[in-house]
Amino acid sequence: MALRDFALIVLVCLIWASNNIISKYVVADLAVPPLFYAAVRFALVSLITLPWLLPMPRPRWRLLVVALLMGGGNFALLFIGLQTATASAAAVVIQLGVPITTVLSMVMLGEQVRWRRGIGITLTLSGALLVMWDPGGFVVSTGLLFVVAAAFLGSLGAVMMKQMGGVRPLQFQAWVGFASVWPLAALSIVLEPGQVQAGLAAGWPFLAAVVFSAVVVSVAAHTAYYGLIQRYEANLISPLTLMTPLATIALGVAIMSDPFGPRMAIGTAVALAGVLIIALRPNQVAPLLLAWRNRAE
Repeated sequence: MALRDFALIVLVCLIWASNNIISKYVVADLAVPPLFYAAVRFALVSLITLPWLLPMPRPRWRLLVVALLMGGGNFALLFIGLQTATASAAAVVIQLGVPITTVLSMVMLGEQVRWRRGIGITLTLSGALLVMWDPGGFVVSTGLLFVVAAAFLGSLGAVMMKQMGGVRPLQFQAWVGFASVWPLAALSIVLEPGQVQAGLAAGWPFLAAVVFSAVVVSVAAHTAYYGLIQRYEANLISPLTLMTPLATIALGVAIMSDPFGPRMAIGTAVALAGVLIIALRPNQVAPLLLAWRNRAE
């Protein structure tokens, strides 16, 4: 890999990691309602990518379902989870999307999973459960359960997207934004009274976060990532995206004072080892899933 392209993937992962911290800050510290935050973000994405909206790829029903799964549904659940879960823990638990995608690929695409990827699935699940489990209270974090649900929706969308083919990245971004903003806005109006006032009260930090997540993360970083997977083998690019959860943990500990004890360290190492094993094996949908999993974030 050229040094310039390696620097680009490092930059993309740092942008994704920074957005994880920013999203946590918006929904937890600024107390902006998560559905409202997601709706405003997708409204801006839709506006920016409007020139790529038409012609609408076919089959249309599948495009809309995929856009809602990987867009509105995925982000809404993630932001709800980040209200109570730390960004560091969420960055590890969201890795469950990789083994979930592998299992769904077996069921929906007929992929074969041999023993190495089976080990990867087991390790990722074990590591994520270790991070999620609270030994003091013998309970599982509610916030992280929402993150697991977000990972499942993103994985399902990625597999369904693979069954379409021929959709350009910016065109897909346009439909994700357009299809997601309406149901998110409607749900926010019903479930989050006073959301506009909360956004206004948050002031310029909220506005800056929306612009960063929509322009830098959704459009610039994601498009750059797609350019890289077009130039290089997926098995080379996909493992490098593991820099995102590692950077998220580092930023979470340094900026947000996220706890990072032995249980978190062991769980992270085990989960990411599993993801690495899966990513190194041939996989039809890993590049797409890894992009959306990290970018959410």
